Amino acid sequence: MSEQISAQALVEAVAGFIGEIEGQLSGRQAFHAKVAANALAIVARELAQQPAVAERAALGDFLGHAAGVDGLRAELCGRLRTGQLTPETPGLLEALTAATLARLAVDNPRYPTFQRLTAA
Repeated sequence: MSEQISAQALVEAVAGFIGEIEGQLSGRQAFHAKVAANALAIVARELAQQPAVAERAALGDFLGHAAGVDGLRAELCGRLRTGQLTPETPGLLEALTAATLARLAVDNPRYPTFQRLTAA
């Protein structure tokens, strides 16, 4: 029986190949290889860390119910716009920070503020 290769393993294999040949390229091709490698690294982190799951949990816990991440974001934004929620609302900033850190861990884990906030 054949084993199914995971999407993350495929992405990492392609990123590894690009990394191997990148030094042999120059100019526009080298630039595009670096962009492709960075994009694949983001995809690999997205697959491994699933930031939408963490964001859904943080916002759902704060709002007190489960829903899709888009629905939770929309509700949170609506409640902020109408003044039902403010920065002083207990738990709001913690939920937003957790959601943001989950996304930054994927998008740019070398971001200095991310590193400072997650070092503790």
